[in-house]
Amino acid sequence: MPSSTDVLVIGGGATGTGVLRDLAMRGLRCTLVERRDLADGTTGRYHGLLHSGARYIGRDREAARDCAIENQILRRIIPHCIEDTSGYFVSTPHDPKRYAEEFLGLCFAAGVPAQQVRVSTLLQREPALNRGISHAFEVADGSADAFLTVEANVRSAREYGGQTLLYHEVVDLIVEAGTVVGARLRNSLTGEEFNLACSAVINAAGAWAGKIAAMAGVAVDIVAGKGVMVAFNHRLVNSVINRCKQPGDGDIIVPVRTVCVAGTTDESVPDPDDRSMLAHEIATVLDEGEILIPGLAQARMLRAWAGVRPLYREQVTTDDRELSRDFKVLDHIQRDGVAGFVSIVGGKYTTYRMMAERTVDVVAKQLGNSTPCRTADEAIPAPDQRRLFTVGAPLASIEAEQSYGDLICECELVTRQRLLDAWQAGATSIDDLRRDTRIGMGPCQGGFCTMRTAALAYEAKVADPQQSVAAIEDFLQERWRGIQPILWGDQLRQARLDEQIYLNLLNVQPEESQE
Repeated sequence: MPSSTDVLVIGGGATGTGVLRDLAMRGLRCTLVERRDLADGTTGRYHGLLHSGARYIGRDREAARDCAIENQILRRIIPHCIEDTSGYFVSTPHDPKRYAEEFLGLCFAAGVPAQQVRVSTLLQREPALNRGISHAFEVADGSADAFLTVEANVRSAREYGGQTLLYHEVVDLIVEAGTVVGARLRNSLTGEEFNLACSAVINAAGAWAGKIAAMAGVAVDIVAGKGVMVAFNHRLVNSVINRCKQPGDGDIIVPVRTVCVAGTTDESVPDPDDRSMLAHEIATVLDEGEILIPGLAQARMLRAWAGVRPLYREQVTTDDRELSRDFKVLDHIQRDGVAGFVSIVGGKYTTYRMMAERTVDVVAKQLGNSTPCRTADEAIPAPDQRRLFTVGAPLASIEAEQSYGDLICECELVTRQRLLDAWQAGATSIDDLRRDTRIGMGPCQGGFCTMRTAALAYEAKVADPQQSVAAIEDFLQERWRGIQPILWGDQLRQARLDEQIYLNLLNVQPEESQE
């Protein structure tokens, strides 16, 4: 356990791990602390869109421009985390004709590549779309694997000497004579507390950045914008589909690996840990999704979930959708007179690398480090040297290795060895394994692979019988939260089957308070 570091990074999402990599590549001793697992917060709870920038051309031109630039950089440096789906903005009978007429001009002004395509050509590629579409524009949207992204950044950072402390919560920041000189940390698994000294702290806690800033005695106004999304059990579309209008609720569908995600809503919540989902939010996603894909509401849903956007508010607005999706680096010595403390707020997954670069530029200068940023130029090799992701790649790998008999999760094609590797890398729960390997994210939502994983944990001496049973209960409870709001049709049948397996056959009992 380190007792000191040059820079302490708080937050294990895309931005925090990007910051860690940048710091390490510049030769600074750096440690990232995250209260749970990597990508447990906003990064692991969004719809998986690699932004072209076109979504923000109407209200947020700077954010649009940043997304357009970083879109191309991410394709170069983490290609194995990206699927080049392309994307379309379509004008349905419910959308304003004027926006479609202005769309190409707005894209050009923001530096976002776009071209108009024939509606008939689009409908040949995406036959499930609304036949009443009048305009269609192609943009460079894509699909991104956020879990792979943070893993890639951390792996690269460790090669340069960066360290991570997962399941460690920041209890308090240590401030002496107006300077942040360290943090009090608590091991979430053991309860142990200790101090970690540092020369600078980077607050990359996303929606929780305001809470961290308050520990240093400064105010950072973060609006937690909750968004609800719904995943369907197969790819109803193979391209990202947006409605051609100002961003609103339920106006985008993103293909993500073997499924697609429809969303999202936008509601301010006082607590960034609020991941509740209400019936009207699910209904909004389905009703608006029907405008893009007639019959969407009758398709089989896998689960619903909520993520929280970290929106930075500099001034009061009447509509949180008016808040910029751009990012801001807050140097608290200049802003608040508190030295050794910098916050990075706002932004998107797509701009995480740029956000990290701008933040580290500030901190490196304060620490007298003049090494230039190289993260835009140095790619992170995939463990198996894969390039851009394709839908058939996992199956092709299984076939090439003849590893059918080693599958633990048939839905997501997860083998025994991948789970063993994830445990070796530090996974402590089945939910950690989900983020590392996607186990339990397919149509059965863990119905069959959960028991196999627990058995493997015992076989590999990762857990004893009591720990294995506890891991099953915890994971199924977490899956239940996302299944409960959509319990009808085939997903209800699947949930009843899982219930019969675990409650009646295996006698796994839920916690009393959660029955």
